[in-house]
Amino acid sequence: MPRIEISRTVQAPLEKLVEIARNVERYPEIMPDVKSIEIVEKSEDGRRQVTRWVGTISQFKMTVKWTQEETWNEDFTRVDFRQTEGDYDKMEGYWEFKPADGQTEFTSVLEYEYRVPLLGPLVSKVIHMLAEQNVRSAMDAIAKEAEA
Repeated sequence: MPRIEISRTVQAPLEKLVEIARNVERYPEIMPDVKSIEIVEKSEDGRRQVTRWVGTISQFKMTVKWTQEETWNEDFTRVDFRQTEGDYDKMEGYWEFKPADGQTEFTSVLEYEYRVPLLGPLVSKVIHMLAEQNVRSAMDAIAKEAEA
């Protein structure tokens, strides 16, 4: 299964990044490829939620839809997510935030499967490049908000 792992240092405190990351309802405002997010279910303690996403792959003029479950750890420094239904064959990963001398180390890991029958390895490479672009774009949006 393809895996993307990206880490970057953000010039903002951990608490600010976590606050932005937990506010998924704002993602369509700050992330151009996210068209809508609906919270379907949320636990009382705020550690678990189920969200329904609609995104775009502008290069292919495609819309992708999925539902995912997100679970935050006890101190809200890591969120694990996994698709429960949707257009991907499989999608899961996590975001993790670690303090780093007044800044924050932000790591994103995504494992996915998105098969396009009969189109082979070339399309798989393009899909991987687009998935990596999407991960970077989401991280950039959160970092930009936190550093503002």
